[in-house]
Amino acid sequence: MLARLAAVRSLSPAHSPFFIAALGVLMSFGPMGTDMYLPGMPAIGADLRASQGQVQWTLSAFFLGFGVGQLLWGALGDRFGRRGPVATGILLYAVGCVGCSLTGDIAHLALWRFVQALGACAGPVLVRAMIRDVFERDRAASTLSMMMLVMGAAPIIAPLIGGQILVWADWRWIFWAQAIFGAVAMLALFTLPETLAAGNRTSLRPMLLAQSYRRLLTDRAYLGYAVGSSFIYAGMFAFISGSPFVYIELFGVRPENYGYLFGINIVGMILVNTVNSRIVMRFGSDRILRAGTALSAASGLLLAVVALEGWGGLWGLVGCLFLFMALTGLTNANAMAGAMQSFPQMAGTASALAGMLQFSTGALAGWVVGLTADGTAMPMALVIGGSAVVSLALNRSLVRRGAGSAAL
Repeated sequence: MLARLAAVRSLSPAHSPFFIAALGVLMSFGPMGTDMYLPGMPAIGADLRASQGQVQWTLSAFFLGFGVGQLLWGALGDRFGRRGPVATGILLYAVGCVGCSLTGDIAHLALWRFVQALGACAGPVLVRAMIRDVFERDRAASTLSMMMLVMGAAPIIAPLIGGQILVWADWRWIFWAQAIFGAVAMLALFTLPETLAAGNRTSLRPMLLAQSYRRLLTDRAYLGYAVGSSFIYAGMFAFISGSPFVYIELFGVRPENYGYLFGINIVGMILVNTVNSRIVMRFGSDRILRAGTALSAASGLLLAVVALEGWGGLWGLVGCLFLFMALTGLTNANAMAGAMQSFPQMAGTASALAGMLQFSTGALAGWVVGLTADGTAMPMALVIGGSAVVSLALNRSLVRRGAGSAAL
């Protein structure tokens, strides 16, 4: 078995039969770390005597840790290669899972969620860098979309697993299940080759890191891609943060059935990512990103109107949320490929900063949804709609039409 895995690692990454599948598993730490425990959020509040806003702190803590930690792993990945830092992150994630399962109050749960996220983010940030190591711009965007199809099962399966665990056990067992996923991810990592050659590795000296981040933060196009996509992520995380309470408490959906309504959106994302992976080489990722942000803004505004007017009740919201979440298949992969395209020698750092911006903005969005919670769907809908409009404005003002595709 070990000989076979070693043979797989010796293949060119682009031709390895396990390359995309293994990267998809490592990219799944985000949905597996968040979506699996979403059905249990009302139960966590009841068990730990915490309000909706306090329970949502645990989600925001995860998003914040997932974002901030990417700066660390991106730098380590550019210095030491991709595989070693990912393995270290998985071990830290497992420690966080155990801490979450044993905690006795909401504050400590939020703290352990932060630790869990610090480890979990190593996989996604360095997976994006691995793809940039191997593929060029539009091919990278296509590969990211293909990989999202592989990892698309995670946000469908995760809340279903969480809901079924709640039928037979309490919410603490959800975190033991997450720890088991960490073991699976470690096995997937073992099949992957190292994609960053020793000669392309950079120094960890603070001044060089500061200069790298300064270059990124002063690049107009990079900000357009990274910050613009951050607001799409803000809308996504507003949905993740608010939907358990809207579906389960407002509309009376049973926790074990929440995963089905959540999974509908992931099916939409998979379908649109499939379309994106097929058309991006023909039309270019910038053009598709431009259309995607416009459509996302329109769907976000429609959601706000539907929530305000109450059109269609639960199914009106479900339909609008499906549209918004599906359209992320036209924005996320293309924006990330664009953000990294001009910085191939520090793809890990560029990916890390973009990821930090995405998840930190998402943490803020989740916190706002919890802070303004009033028992209706309006806080969630307004954050989603507003975030999508901001993303559109940033794309139009900062990303030059066709610039990314022309670069290659």
